[in-house]
Amino acid sequence: MTEIYLIRHAQAEGNVYRMMQGHWDGDVTDMGMKQIDALAERFRDKAVDAVYASDLHRTMLTASAITKYHPLSIIPDERLREINVGPWETKFFGNVMHDEPELARQFIFEQDKWYKEGAETYEQVGNRVYPALEDIARRHPNQKVVVVSHGVSIRCCLSKISGISLNDVEDLPICKNTSVTKLIWEDDKFRIEYMNDASHILSLGDKAWGSTSDLRDEAINPAEKQDYYLSCYEDAWRAAHSSTRGFDGNVYLNNAMEHYRADKDSVLCMYDGDNAVGLIDMDTRRGAADGHGWISLIYLAPQYRNKGYGIQLLARSIAKYSFMGRTALMLHVAEDNKPALAFYEKYGFKTISAENSGTGRLYLMALDLGGRHDVQ
Repeated sequence: MTEIYLIRHAQAEGNVYRMMQGHWDGDVTDMGMKQIDALAERFRDKAVDAVYASDLHRTMLTASAITKYHPLSIIPDERLREINVGPWETKFFGNVMHDEPELARQFIFEQDKWYKEGAETYEQVGNRVYPALEDIARRHPNQKVVVVSHGVSIRCCLSKISGISLNDVEDLPICKNTSVTKLIWEDDKFRIEYMNDASHILSLGDKAWGSTSDLRDEAINPAEKQDYYLSCYEDAWRAAHSSTRGFDGNVYLNNAMEHYRADKDSVLCMYDGDNAVGLIDMDTRRGAADGHGWISLIYLAPQYRNKGYGIQLLARSIAKYSFMGRTALMLHVAEDNKPALAFYEKYGFKTISAENSGTGRLYLMALDLGGRHDVQ
């Protein structure tokens, strides 16, 4: 009898960015690192004979939780990778749901019907991952093995083992990040002893897996949406400086038009359904010679703040500049704008310098993009 502990990777950037991250090799978040620490403690005193993982960064890093207390090497196996969603790779959920609603619905609720040219089907994923799991079990008779994989890949295997349809999202949910499913391999077949056990991360709270809706973005010409652009900028200015003293809408609108002329995708309006809820203005020319990306404005409507939506806006800039090969993302934040400072620090920005302006002290903050992983 062989025991297999099948584990989903820790929370990764794509999970919080609400981005399709099949074979895209993003990093693990700060929350993900806490989950990895908790997973390490869970397995600290358990006997483990071998550790396997998908060869993507988020799974290999999660597997290091096991090797923290066990002198084992992690064996990478690309067959354990997540579903390859082809043209949807690195697209944001909100955009996919808006642009291809029926395909998006099938992807979530009718997986047996989902087909996208250039992507794997769910059946193909199962036919790739399940044999890998069988090979591992046969390779380790009467041993205890940890296998770290991905949400869809694990779900496809569990469907094959349990006979539960992939369309049954209640009885066969996507496993939580770092949750453990224990399989028993005996008489050349698997059985499930328990599934989706995330008890080791309960102390981290519900924020370990947020429940925000998926925002979509739409590139806009600021001149055609100038009333909305200026209302966002003015409200952001007021929040940063406690008044509109020093605000010059014409200057900022003209700057946005320059950004738009340089890059038609530099000014994005954010939508929740059909409701505009935010704005991002990126100056792709500024800092380009030094390999930097620059955010001129990031704005979220008050009713969407402090609810986990802000990262979806920031993610658009992180993704854009990462794909452009920039090594850092920079912006200014007013010293008195404590909520904004806390938000950027939470997501890895560090203060580089401070300077005085006509409206108060400004911090120059930067996020290192150099550690991002390439699309596979």
